[in-house]
Amino acid sequence: MPLSCKPHAGPITVLVADADVMACRLLAGGLRRYRQLRVLECHLPPADLLKHISEMRPDILLVGNTLPDGPLGGFGLVREIRRSSPEIGVVVLLESSQRALVVEAFRAGAKGVFCRADFEFRRLCKCVSSVIQGQIWANSQQLQFVMDTLSKAAPLQVVNSEGVGLLTKREEDVVRHVVDGLSNREIAEQLRLSEHTVKNYLFRIFEKLGISNRVELVTYVITNIERLATERGTIEKAAVENHSPTRSNDPRFLNSAAGHAEFRGTRAGVVRP
Repeated sequence: MPLSCKPHAGPITVLVADADVMACRLLAGGLRRYRQLRVLECHLPPADLLKHISEMRPDILLVGNTLPDGPLGGFGLVREIRRSSPEIGVVVLLESSQRALVVEAFRAGAKGVFCRADFEFRRLCKCVSSVIQGQIWANSQQLQFVMDTLSKAAPLQVVNSEGVGLLTKREEDVVRHVVDGLSNREIAEQLRLSEHTVKNYLFRIFEKLGISNRVELVTYVITNIERLATERGTIEKAAVENHSPTRSNDPRFLNSAAGHAEFRGTRAGVVRP
């Protein structure tokens, strides 16, 4: 079956890596119908998979976000590939287009996201074709998630409903780096800590915020971004109507809404399925 794309030196090598062995085989089998694709599959743990990728040097990696190391195993692998083999186009296979998952995938360095709920081989092949041309693959909703995150300021302080800080300064530093898409090792390097210490900080953060993983932490931060933006807009509107000063001049309020959530991974263009 022909695949429409710009000229490429030889067949496009696609490596499929997923926690679900049967799903991985079915996906690889379906893609092999397209003669321009050389399709490989891998069911190794993330650590071994990274070595396998460095040896195979695929053009495109289709990777599930739920590898054996946990819900964020796939994202951790994407970050490592971005660091060691940035020329590989990574597409993350998501179980759903949840906002936090989409944003985290692109922060990790993905060139595209593909939702299994909307699965169709023709669309997936179009995704591969687009990414090999240096474009970004995302539908309108997924792109909007990323744009919304870019347009809003991430709070430096995580506070409760009364404005009381819940985290220490060092814990806030760790949160900031998690939101920026850094791995535990990268955070340790940035903060001059051991990786074990960073893990301990994350456990304490999870306990204080009542969450259990990094995806929930990113979701928590995004929710607070939206809450602060809504709160600020409501207060400023009320101030205009009442001709009274606003909290936007209060340094404490400004500090709580400072910072910026950085989106990484955008290249030449965006393709909307």
